Amino acid sequence: MLPHFDVLVVGAGHAGLEAALAASRMGLETGVLTLGVESIGRMSCNPAIGGLAKGQMVREIDALGGEMAKATDATAIQFRMLNTRKGPAVRSPRAQCDKNAYAAYMRELLLRAPRVTVVEDTIEDFQVSGDRIRGVTGRSGVFYEARAVVVATGTFLKAIQHCGEVKRTGGRIHEPSADRLSDSLRALGFEIGRLKTGTPPRLARGSIDYSKVEIQPGDPDPVPFSHFTERLTRPQLVCWITFTNERTHEIIRANIHRAPMYSGQIRSVGPRYCPSVEDKVMRFPDRERHQIFLEPEGPDVEEIYVNGISTSTPPDVQDAFVHTIPGLENARFLRYGYAVEYDYAPPHQLRATLETRRVEGLYFAGQINGTSGYEEAAGQGIVAGINAALKIQGRPPFVLRRDEAYIGVLIDDLIRLEHREPYRMFTSRAEYRLLLRSDNADRRLMGHGHKFGLIPDDAKRKLDAKEERIAETRRGLRRARRGPDSLEELLRRPEVGIGTLGLDEPPEVLEQVELEVKYEGYIRRQVRDVERFRAMEDRMIPEGFDFSRLRHLRAEAREKLVRVRPASLGQASRIAGVTPSDLQILSVHLR
Repeated sequence: MLPHFDVLVVGAGHAGLEAALAASRMGLETGVLTLGVESIGRMSCNPAIGGLAKGQMVREIDALGGEMAKATDATAIQFRMLNTRKGPAVRSPRAQCDKNAYAAYMRELLLRAPRVTVVEDTIEDFQVSGDRIRGVTGRSGVFYEARAVVVATGTFLKAIQHCGEVKRTGGRIHEPSADRLSDSLRALGFEIGRLKTGTPPRLARGSIDYSKVEIQPGDPDPVPFSHFTERLTRPQLVCWITFTNERTHEIIRANIHRAPMYSGQIRSVGPRYCPSVEDKVMRFPDRERHQIFLEPEGPDVEEIYVNGISTSTPPDVQDAFVHTIPGLENARFLRYGYAVEYDYAPPHQLRATLETRRVEGLYFAGQINGTSGYEEAAGQGIVAGINAALKIQGRPPFVLRRDEAYIGVLIDDLIRLEHREPYRMFTSRAEYRLLLRSDNADRRLMGHGHKFGLIPDDAKRKLDAKEERIAETRRGLRRARRGPDSLEELLRRPEVGIGTLGLDEPPEVLEQVELEVKYEGYIRRQVRDVERFRAMEDRMIPEGFDFSRLRHLRAEAREKLVRVRPASLGQASRIAGVTPSDLQILSVHLR
């Protein structure tokens, strides 16, 4: 009997895991195809979760019912809240994880999940009937029938690794490449592009001179990622900081002709905001040094991740320049850095649900959409998994707006912008970031997760009680007076903290009340902006609308609209090359 699934997920990395868990928890029989069970949930680059804007996305995934935040709390070895000296809109949690423990947590969870079947196979072909997905065929020759398929293949499509002049196939060290899948997508009419990513060397922990580097401790009172974690129990470890110097840069410049990015061996584009060390040296010649973080990959792991010197230069060049860095003069290499080139599908071919426009029931999530980062992948994964399940159940699709979540910003940017380099999330990409804080992800999104059956009833009741306490506390602050002022008026003063007012409420309630009171004017302004934004978003463009027949549009605008196919006037307004006059013409035609 041939295997049949409601939802089939291709890949078991960060996107695939969240997609599979969401679909199965919504009651659907879910298959997961992976190159190897041992690679499930593997942290192939830096074993860290969160960071600027990324931490907000992890909290959002958690509020929707995902697993990344829980796995991080269970396996992290250092927690830090970034940007604590800045406003709440840009404060972001980050954690360094035990990479082996994280992968083991996710692997065990997936293998034991109800309604999930994990199979080791490599997918080689998609089977489509008309314009609808029927399933996939594996290298084994087995046909896996499915009502919906989520493709979350990471960096494995026609992947080539580069280390100096040496090239080898594979999407990750010691792992193979999926060489035929992107050809199958091309045959279906999908546009396929090529991107590059990279990873730094790993050094032996005992070979580093820690007297020459700075200690970077974690937070003394760490804050969990998950809304469901009551306390953190694992001991925290320190990380360290060091710097490159002019001698480091001289060696890199002298050997730049041997770097694949500069020799012409690599022709694709790498991430602008996570450049290789050779890119840093060549693009910023006036910089005397670049910061490096030395991060342990676990308490019992010998490897130190050298964050800041991603490189694909040859091993002898890596040896030479690494040994000029303070503390690393006698460092022993456990693995040399390398780059990976891989195929991706430009995401203008997707709907906001992450379903492809070309094939019904086929969804893309993660690095196949041209993103970088575990968090971006997981955010797409849970949205794709939810929408695949909703489609099969005959329920309305789930689309997050830009004013609701960073995940909404991410997906909206992906489907409406031209992407020629890996996309990375930043707080600056979110125009409503004061509303999208890491501290209020539960208030923004947990209702969605509960509606889909991903958040339990008791968690929703707890959230409702929290909302009541916030509202009641604010009413109390307006009523109570200290001298001529209400307590709310006092709290608006910069020098007055809510802890000085003697309120007997849980910390999570007091935090929300204080932020709402102190930033009330700014929040109201953003809420007004959101109302104008939603008016544009509510002007829907009919499915199949023929943009090419709008004669008065400029040629560039017509070309962009035909290519991106926005679903609303709001989406059209955010497409580069579409002007206000173009929008006016489109608006008239829609009326």
